[in-house]
Amino acid sequence: MRWPTTAVPIIVAALALTGALAAAPAHADMGQNGVVSPDPVNWTPHVLDGTVYAIVQIGPTVVVGGDFNDVQDGRTGRVIRQPYLFAFDVRSGAILPFWPRFDGPVLALTPGPTGTVLAGGSFAYVNGGFRRGLALMSLWTGDAVPSFRATINGGDVRTLATHGGEVYVGGTFGAIGGYRRTGLARILASTGAVDQDFALEIAGGRFNRAKIEDLALSPAGDRLVAIGALSRVDGWLRPQLAMIDTGARPARLSSWFTEVYAPPCRAGFDTYLRAVDFSPDGRYFVVVTTGRASRPDRMCDTAARFETGGVGSQVPTWVNHTGGDSLYAVSVTGSAVYVGGHQRWMNNPYGYERPGPGAVNRPGIAALDPRNGGALYWNPTRSRGVGTRALVATRDGLFVGSDTDRLGGEYHARLGMFPLYR
Repeated sequence: MRWPTTAVPIIVAALALTGALAAAPAHADMGQNGVVSPDPVNWTPHVLDGTVYAIVQIGPTVVVGGDFNDVQDGRTGRVIRQPYLFAFDVRSGAILPFWPRFDGPVLALTPGPTGTVLAGGSFAYVNGGFRRGLALMSLWTGDAVPSFRATINGGDVRTLATHGGEVYVGGTFGAIGGYRRTGLARILASTGAVDQDFALEIAGGRFNRAKIEDLALSPAGDRLVAIGALSRVDGWLRPQLAMIDTGARPARLSSWFTEVYAPPCRAGFDTYLRAVDFSPDGRYFVVVTTGRASRPDRMCDTAARFETGGVGSQVPTWVNHTGGDSLYAVSVTGSAVYVGGHQRWMNNPYGYERPGPGAVNRPGIAALDPRNGGALYWNPTRSRGVGTRALVATRDGLFVGSDTDRLGGEYHARLGMFPLYR
């Protein structure tokens, strides 16, 4: 792939920044007026095994999902066996008496109607009742809400995005609530009823099957970006990324598109796009990728900003390369673009499995300048493992979920939070 001439200086500029910048994202994260502290709070619980895949804060309650079994109260040291989902109080870190029983991993979380949380994943039963892929639960009791009836026909739900009373659902399913929907649907948050005004045809093309890896919804709720193993939407080419006009009734494919993810990375990926998040003002979004490859003219192992305005073919405003290491999570706050994976470096388009000219060390987690994509000074470090899987910005700070136990040089098993400076 040849880069358009307008994109070349952006890559070079990101390379030249070398991290020497002042501090100036399943889902648009909370806007923040500064970069979070590099020192994690001391009160978050510890997750003692598996991986944290999803985090959501609803009022003072933080709900955490993944494929773990045991959690530990960060204040008392008490170990509790609570597979796949638990909750804690954001003010104290105390694990709450919220004990739903899942038979499989929880991969996605989003707020439901008042006093509830919606979970998606690769489970089939919750509290002994059939709830394949989706379950709406009371935050107070952990009971499944009986009026919510949506289930998928197989596969999994791996991403959720909410606006008003509607929920967008993405994953590997072929039907939901008895209606054919290939990997992408919109349902009512209260009942799970499938919205008939949202029925786009998703085709996997050269991929084995269509799959939605992640969704990002603009703050106004009028645009949805879907990434994953997809090649066509409603017959139109959309290699691995599609923007959907959700403000229209019925929803329709946007004329906005990009072809920069059409070239493949190394063999073996049904998709190399991993996460996406909108900015708090809705003007742009950022995509992060894997790929096990590094070339300045490819989008493997990168973070990239795209403007949402315009029509037709689009190229990124900036691209930041890791040099061959995967990124799995992104959170855009307006002040920073936080990215995480198992990367060793950022600002590294000319290095592969080594630091090239201008590269900066950013193990496991990094903050990028939203204006130009260069790495900010912020560098708390994280033990790398497979990688960061959840980055969620709230009014309190930045929550981090992963598969390792060192964050900011301290012990924080698979879960931590960097607070905002006050």
